[in-house]
Amino acid sequence: MPGHDCYLVGSVPMENAEAVFTNVSAALGTQLKRIPDGETGKRLDWITWLEPVFANNPAMEQSDELFQLHATSVARRRQRLKPGKTLADFKIDDLFYARIAQESYAVFKRLRDAGKIPPGTRFQVDLVPAHSVTWLFVANDLQAPIDPLYNDAVGREIDKIAATIPHQDLAIQFDVASAVFARLERNETGVYGATKEEMQVKFAEILAKLANRVPADIELLFHFCYGDSNHRHVVEPTDMSDMVDMLHRLGALIRRPINLVHMPVPRDRSDDAYFAPLKQAKLRPETELALGLVHHTDGIDGTRRRIAAARKVAPTFTIGTECGFGRRKPETIPELLRIHAEAAKLP
Repeated sequence: MPGHDCYLVGSVPMENAEAVFTNVSAALGTQLKRIPDGETGKRLDWITWLEPVFANNPAMEQSDELFQLHATSVARRRQRLKPGKTLADFKIDDLFYARIAQESYAVFKRLRDAGKIPPGTRFQVDLVPAHSVTWLFVANDLQAPIDPLYNDAVGREIDKIAATIPHQDLAIQFDVASAVFARLERNETGVYGATKEEMQVKFAEILAKLANRVPADIELLFHFCYGDSNHRHVVEPTDMSDMVDMLHRLGALIRRPINLVHMPVPRDRSDDAYFAPLKQAKLRPETELALGLVHHTDGIDGTRRRIAAARKVAPTFTIGTECGFGRRKPETIPELLRIHAEAAKLP
């Protein structure tokens, strides 16, 4: 089929999962291969709902260390270990991803069986590795040691999801966000490496370990991101080079198929220099490239420009926005979906 498939990163500010499944299916139909549940309710602001994992943990207390993604975002007071407590006292019993996925999948299956979701569409679950969560909520000196403990809990969620949802109906996305790509863009060394190269190696190893835990018959997706706080990246990417580098590192380490990699395209980047690194991208045969080049603020005209620029280096790609819709006013969603549908028809 000419044109483009569509991809939704995650959050969609509607009332509940049923509203998301119904509305996006009606708008995009078979051009949407996977549908997330919209991360509705308290999950709309991405990972802020996970703060109690640390704030209510018996081993942790609030520190004086403030963290702010950028000048317009909320400043958060990070958590530290209580006096007399050690990492052995830090336990995570449940991250709730599996429970939520099971509830949303039941709605998904009911609607698909009723013909409101096209057959063959997969239910998409979005998971966030430790480095993004600890970046917001944990004192700087604890982030590296807590990382494997938190990711062990993410791994247990993967196991529970895989045990309770049919694999042929499922896609699992890992959000690789500004905790990775802002650090790489700014060469912000320290927690995950003393050099940019060390950070690239470390992040790829962490992500590959989680990815290899996903059974091979479940689709594996990666969303690369530079942040979306108040519709602003934490830092703007110079070009796509760090994302292409991460793509290659993951390809070398992950033993199972990688079904999709999503990369953002800032609104003002329809220039050849931004897309140039994609010329060197070595995608596996099974890997779908998705580009986040749909922007509500300049509509179909801006999207057309970015598609034309991307087409010079990438013969085929799926389209979507840079990030989820969760920080967007709900009344803008119908128009945003309409832009997707129109852009999907473009050559």
